[in-house]
Amino acid sequence: MSLFFLFIAAFGAATLLPLQSEAVLVGLLINGHYAPFILIAVASLGNILGSCVNWWLGLKIEHYKNKRWFPISQKKMLQAQKIYQKYGYWSLLLSWAPIIGDPITLIAGLLKENLTRFLLIVSLAKIGRYIFIYMAFVAMS
Repeated sequence: MSLFFLFIAAFGAATLLPLQSEAVLVGLLINGHYAPFILIAVASLGNILGSCVNWWLGLKIEHYKNKRWFPISQKKMLQAQKIYQKYGYWSLLLSWAPIIGDPITLIAGLLKENLTRFLLIVSLAKIGRYIFIYMAFVAMS
């Protein structure tokens, strides 16, 4: 059940939901019932899949951008697109970062970023973050 909770926390944290997968991961590392590799793999998988949901939402959101109820102004959409176009797919390396990471993955979908390249870069960023958290945990133990 703990691995499922870690997966859900990591998945939700990668979407626009305000969840903290890092705290769950550290709690399970302290608990010691699971191998660190398993915990990193479960958290990474959940977080990567959550980013894929953002990519998909970005891909589909364009159909609604001219609706009156659409929550993002045309001006803000254009600004976000310019940033992504300026830095390109390499900006996905920041997909792990709080506050800016989730919108970057959404914009990637909006701009129809290639899913394979998206997955490779986002996976590198997300797995790297969880490995860093584990290494920091080990260093402090």
